[in-house]
Amino acid sequence: MKKRKFEIILAVIIAALAVSCGGSQESGDKKLPYLGRHEYSETDTVYHTIADFKFVDQDSNWVSNDTFKDKIYVADFFFTSCPTICPKMDAQMLRIYDSIQNVSDVALVSYTIDPKHDSVNVLKEFALKLGVENTDKWHFLTGDKDAIYQLGQTSYMVSASEDPSEPGGYIHSGAFILVDKNKHIRGIYDGTKPDDVNVLMKDIEVLRKEG
Repeated sequence: MKKRKFEIILAVIIAALAVSCGGSQESGDKKLPYLGRHEYSETDTVYHTIADFKFVDQDSNWVSNDTFKDKIYVADFFFTSCPTICPKMDAQMLRIYDSIQNVSDVALVSYTIDPKHDSVNVLKEFALKLGVENTDKWHFLTGDKDAIYQLGQTSYMVSASEDPSEPGGYIHSGAFILVDKNKHIRGIYDGTKPDDVNVLMKDIEVLRKEG
């Protein structure tokens, strides 16, 4: 429990840093930070990257890091029967989805933390209910539970685990994670707050200008 609370606090701190770094700058000169653990040498800095993964999406297609090659993407963790923050997160992700329909180098990915229930068919039905028909733009992923939790906690730096004391039986972060074309985390935002998502959408454009 202490570890989980620490992870939540860490995510909040990182999110605050992400918003504070250049948040008042115009998009033309704003520089986004590199979040996560860094390794330093005398000549170089190695930034934290998202580990390799491979899960199946709502169309039964395999999705991995290679799916997002040369793409910026936004990730979150959810489950379809979530009775708390997920509906707010889904609504905000849908805003981003609508805004990137004609943008070739931006996509979304949502990892279920309840793969036992959230099968491919359940995710497909859920996506269609949200109005998500362009599955190349928004992948809903399911797979091995432990692998998803590991990826969330060590790569995306957010909480994702079972907790019978929580509504719905799971605990997870409400964060949206912005990942650049080199698998670096460049921002973490509160996915339940429209104002934070407004910043996120502007930051997507900042990353696109980086090339």
